[in-house]
Amino acid sequence: MQIKRIPVGDLEANCYIVTKEEKALLIDPGDEAEKIEKHLEGLELVGILLTHAHFDHIGALSYFEEKYYLKHNETNTQIFTYEVIKTPGHSKDSLTFYFPEENIMFTGDFLFQGTIGRMDLSGGDEQEMKESLKRISTYEDRITIYPGHGPSSTLKEEKKYFDYYYNML
Repeated sequence: MQIKRIPVGDLEANCYIVTKEEKALLIDPGDEAEKIEKHLEGLELVGILLTHAHFDHIGALSYFEEKYYLKHNETNTQIFTYEVIKTPGHSKDSLTFYFPEENIMFTGDFLFQGTIGRMDLSGGDEQEMKESLKRISTYEDRITIYPGHGPSSTLKEEKKYFDYYYNML
């Protein structure tokens, strides 16, 4: 599986194109549909995954849903195997997508390199964030995380900060 990160929009949200066998999943099409679409050339788009519905992650969503006759978070393919993990805290609808065969997670704005998502926006909740962190802490350290903004990290590296977050929240 190959992963391409495309920062889009004024807030440079990470849009990801995940490919396998010339099929693609689009994760968080935040803005700049034309920029994203250039990276889809020669690929069959088979699904759109959305980590949460904040404006910087959905700006180009309707464009891709309408053009490719897809509905987000409804992927009908056997090529990509992933688990959907509810990780509210940053927003009520926050989801993390875990691909166990590849040991990768797309965490949206729930978990970043060196920090966690803001909870002061509409739908943010400190107790839910704490519960989501506990849920994610049960997963293997070797998992690489791909956040909604900024560079990737590993779950092992981010777990080092979890006790601090628990005490802070």
